[in-house]
Amino acid sequence: MIDYPRHNRDGWQRWVPSWRLVSGLCIAFFGCLVGAAGLAYAMVSIPIVDDSATAQNNVYYWADNTQMVATGGDRNRQSVNLSQIPKEMRNAVISQENKTFYSDSGIDPKGIARAVFNMAKGGETQGGSTITQQYVKNAMLNDQSQTISRKVKEIFVSIKVGTDVSKDDILEGYLNSAYYGRGAYGIQAAARAYFNVDAVDLNPGQCAFLSAMLKGATYYDPAGSVSVDPVGATPAANKKRAHSQMQDTLDKMVEYGHLSQTERAKYTDLPTTQNPQSNAKLGGQIGYLVRLAQASVLKSGAVTEQQLEKGGYSIYTTFDKKKVNELEKAVKKVYKEKIDPKKRPETDTHVQFGGASVDTQTGAIKAIYGGEDATKHFTNNADVTGAQVGSTFKPFVLAAAMKWGVRDPDLGEVQAQDERTVVSPKSLYSGKNNLKINNYDGSIWENEEGKQWRQENDGQDDVGDPPDYKIDLREAMRESVNSAFVQLGMDVGLDKVKEAAVDAGLLEDSLAGSGYPSFSIGVSDPSAIRMAGAYATFADSGKQREPYSVTKVTNKDGPIYTHKVEEKQAFTAKVADNVTDVLKTVVEKGTGTNAQLPGREVAGKTGTTDGNKSAWFVGYTPQMSTAISMYRYPDDETIKNRTFLEMYGTGGEKKIHGASFPSTIWQDYMSDAMKGMEVEKFPKPEPIGEVINDTPSPTPTPSPSPSASETEEASPSPTPSPSNTQTSPSPPAPTNTCGVFELDCDDGGNAGNGNGGNGPGGSEGSESPSPTSSETGEEGDDSGNSRGNTIWGANG
Repeated sequence: MIDYPRHNRDGWQRWVPSWRLVSGLCIAFFGCLVGAAGLAYAMVSIPIVDDSATAQNNVYYWADNTQMVATGGDRNRQSVNLSQIPKEMRNAVISQENKTFYSDSGIDPKGIARAVFNMAKGGETQGGSTITQQYVKNAMLNDQSQTISRKVKEIFVSIKVGTDVSKDDILEGYLNSAYYGRGAYGIQAAARAYFNVDAVDLNPGQCAFLSAMLKGATYYDPAGSVSVDPVGATPAANKKRAHSQMQDTLDKMVEYGHLSQTERAKYTDLPTTQNPQSNAKLGGQIGYLVRLAQASVLKSGAVTEQQLEKGGYSIYTTFDKKKVNELEKAVKKVYKEKIDPKKRPETDTHVQFGGASVDTQTGAIKAIYGGEDATKHFTNNADVTGAQVGSTFKPFVLAAAMKWGVRDPDLGEVQAQDERTVVSPKSLYSGKNNLKINNYDGSIWENEEGKQWRQENDGQDDVGDPPDYKIDLREAMRESVNSAFVQLGMDVGLDKVKEAAVDAGLLEDSLAGSGYPSFSIGVSDPSAIRMAGAYATFADSGKQREPYSVTKVTNKDGPIYTHKVEEKQAFTAKVADNVTDVLKTVVEKGTGTNAQLPGREVAGKTGTTDGNKSAWFVGYTPQMSTAISMYRYPDDETIKNRTFLEMYGTGGEKKIHGASFPSTIWQDYMSDAMKGMEVEKFPKPEPIGEVINDTPSPTPTPSPSPSASETEEASPSPTPSPSNTQTSPSPPAPTNTCGVFELDCDDGGNAGNGNGGNGPGGSEGSESPSPTSSETGEEGDDSGNSRGNTIWGANG
């Protein structure tokens, strides 16, 4: 029957098959395929939808393994009949996803071939699925893996469903099982989640919008997503994508005859969506804790956002229930006793606090204060604020000076980077107000417009003894002297200051203005969580650990994720312990005395920004580090161009400092939080570095007939003449004659009218131009808004 090799041929012709043989083999091959397909089709049954499409709860646990809250996808699922789904919703999905839905067999052969080819190359399936296939995948198949065998199974089930189930039932099932984001499964839950209406009441624009959510709410929800890098899923980027997709859907609805051009013209803008709402279980601080834990789980990559929303996971957090309650109680106490919007509407409205507490030994986040209520105030103030940290940034400048040292002004720029002098806390710097700031080599700092810089102190006070006003760095930290730390940062190098902040644990994208002298006094806006974590690095002798909120995640099959604490030595123990020793002085007899804990050692720093728009206190014991922020920012999204408001007069205080309400909250909370914990002491620091600038600044040598100006500088009279107080010695000195160690040197130049100069961080009252758009930062919040943060100067 098979004549091969061919018996009646010779040579090479024996090995050429006949046309009969080739035809027979082809017919047999395709016959087998058809037979196998028929057998497979006959053996396939339609899975039961309810067995695989019912969402479960996720259960969140406190650090002591007691249950915090059970919440999950089933609360956001409610099936409706096709008659309750607007025609516009059905047509929007058909127009965008599968225009031949009512006429095809349930599969798209070209799309299948493309998907199989892509998987064969090692990629994921991309497009090509009909509505029937998507319905089968979402509601009938438990196996969501992207493999050829699963795809083949999906194809046969889809053909079976397309043959045995009516198109209306398939469409109804698909719209009721699809995931729309925000924990909403099905069109009814989606209508409520985004617009707070029933599905039957959706208008064509809303229908087109919700069809866009089926593309993946992570990148289309106008509120943004916590599950990916903010650059990819910010509210602004998501709004742009959602608007484009929505408009494309409406255009296709017109093209395919599902919508009139007149009706389509009514929907040119994105519909207004409500903020992501939580159920009553997620009120108070619980909602902030759950969101933070969710973000941590998603960041780990252990589960996807859609898998997490479907539920079935046990999530064990680091949150200490007692400490969370104590932190909230401490904040509410200040609100109740000091903040009165009815009595002082101009100063006490929109007052907000944020807070975070981190274990110094592990990085575990023990408590946060995210805002008044997670179902009313949607931004987590512990994680995202945009509020500048002010002088709480100064410890990073000191750490950089003790890690790398200051540069030698007598060396070239390249050599000076390598040959440095490590700084001792006993080093002397000028505490003079309105101090002209130099580069490390003694030249006067100028910005890109050629403007010079003078740095003001909080209260515009000279600190130190005249005539040179030198103080050591410990004293400068204790009194939060801006001028000393701005010049120290210039001598070390702002690049090294930035590196020290990142090494301690701050995120680089939260650091702003690193090209300006004011960078050293806190024009950046890291979160309270990150500030608490960075100070914890100093508390544990330089060991840095990432703050984290989830210890493990399990499901019915067992553990799927366990957090591993990783540490790195960001600073030597000598550097970190000396920073701690200096910060102890701040609490013992400086600006942070309100934060003292009787019987315990505390190190910390106050921070207040120029314009009095934010205030901080960040402090730590050997076991726990806590950051508290305070600012005024409108919570009303209807207010356009929202910005931070001044706090002069807030709470009946003339001015809000980190030493006031933030340190009061810190002390009140930590007093309770530390109860029952062993009393520990910080390590005794080893001596470090050299004393810089210990030589007195030179004074002019008197001549037999001194000029008035020389007499004024050498020995100021009790009542100086107004005409001579700002007069330079004659003859005037060249522009760049001030050396790096001549701290009180004044070359007679006018630096911004004696105020902030030009650029970020100019002191309050500066007459310099406003920062350009490139000097303005924006940070989004999770309610779909962005906060414009002009970089202002920071005070004590």
